[in-house]
Amino acid sequence: MANGSQREWVPTFNPWLIAASVMLATFMEVLDTSVANVALPHIAGNLSATPEEATWVLTSYLVSNAIILPAASWMGRFFGRKRFLIVCIAIFTLSSAVCGAAGSLGMLIVARIAQGAGGGALQPIAQAVLMESFPREKRGSAMAVFGLGVVVAPIIGPTLGGWITDNYSWRWIFYINIPIGILAVFMANMFVEDPPYIRDQRPGRIDYLGFGLMALALGTMQLVLDKGQEEEWFASSFITWLVILSVTAAIAFVIWELRSKEPIVDLRVMLNRNFAVGTSLMVCMGIVLYGTIALLPLFLQTLMGYPAVDSGLAVSPRGFGAVTSMLIVGRLINRVRGRYLVMFGFTVLAYAIYAFTKINLEISISSIVWPNIISGFAMGFIFVPLTTMALGTLSNEQMGNASGVFNLMRNTGGSVGIATVTTMLARGAQVHQASIISHLTPYDPAFQQRLGQMAARGGPGVATQQAYAGIYGILVRQATLLSYIDIFRVLAFLCVLCVPAALLFERVKKKPGPVAMH
Repeated sequence: MANGSQREWVPTFNPWLIAASVMLATFMEVLDTSVANVALPHIAGNLSATPEEATWVLTSYLVSNAIILPAASWMGRFFGRKRFLIVCIAIFTLSSAVCGAAGSLGMLIVARIAQGAGGGALQPIAQAVLMESFPREKRGSAMAVFGLGVVVAPIIGPTLGGWITDNYSWRWIFYINIPIGILAVFMANMFVEDPPYIRDQRPGRIDYLGFGLMALALGTMQLVLDKGQEEEWFASSFITWLVILSVTAAIAFVIWELRSKEPIVDLRVMLNRNFAVGTSLMVCMGIVLYGTIALLPLFLQTLMGYPAVDSGLAVSPRGFGAVTSMLIVGRLINRVRGRYLVMFGFTVLAYAIYAFTKINLEISISSIVWPNIISGFAMGFIFVPLTTMALGTLSNEQMGNASGVFNLMRNTGGSVGIATVTTMLARGAQVHQASIISHLTPYDPAFQQRLGQMAARGGPGVATQQAYAGIYGILVRQATLLSYIDIFRVLAFLCVLCVPAALLFERVKKKPGPVAMH
């Protein structure tokens, strides 16, 4: 029986060597999802592009990355997983070199598409390899290692990107991948191996229609999320047609994959209760994680006047909290029920996000750093048990496919989170501005007093106009600040909703078999 033989398989090398091999490539790939963000103005200036055109450097990577993610398991079975992993690292590394050497924006975007395609398969393959290489009772520790890369890399990305850009050149953001990629190829070739059920299994024909529908649905959805706010959402016929196309393609994709005998993505894995609950909670975590990562540097740079590197440094301490909790959770995962760890994590995360609602325009840096450390600490208690429980009741044959879907949903949550918070920020600022401006009338004593004070500082003639301009500037900053506070309240409330949802998890040990995890 295949299920029995897979349990007997033990990798030739120490599982921690295998973990180091796959995590090196994964960390490099996840880092590249955020490292280029702060360098966009430099890239646009150097390649004679507008800031709007430069955002395609990010969008092109995310679109190709999203398309490959769920198909990674099928491709691993078709080409052989170890061979596919090495080829993906090589593609990622070579395209990184082309990105660094790009002489035009078009060349950079094409190279980023190739980079995203090569990197898209690295996360699910790494996760599947880790879950299979470690015995069931040590999978929590393996997921702690994986979580370190996935949670910490997007946090340090903006800081590292800002430092490299300021001190060297934006091109070195991509060049640093070359030595890491070469080392990752060497280690993967040396230590990673395909289990018998991967070597002996080969899918049949390629599901061209399924892959095409998936690419169309994910690609158009990513474009909607990236360009929606810029195009005023449904006020734009372009966005409206993209949404219709994306929804139609997604529905057709689901119907086709459920009816296909050889689907490129096996959606039946969503019938597993733990996987469905875990995937839903991972989407919420992606919204909160990427939403706050997008908001905080923006707040620090636009309202507090921090330079790019300093705003990145203010957010980076989240990584210290994450590292600490990953080490703790790796030990607790086999002693405490996973759903209780997840509930604790979302509770702490709700508290940390709510702390950001106390911000004002005169806060010290510690008011940003400490909630970040606490939220990073919470992330470890969420990510590790969430991943272990979501994948823990699946068979090893299902693991690769499920890992691709799981990682896709986390990234989708991140995209939705960023698009949502940026829209809420712009719309919320307009609402608060309209509310505040109703108080700025000739009949408001406080307004008249402040106007007189500001006018007295200037010379005659234009002093009153300058005072009005100054007060309007203060109004805009205050309205924007209130919008930030509203968003942090919503994100904290989302975390609170996730606490009882964790009770829907079943015990992983209910899976039959002599080595089921306690």
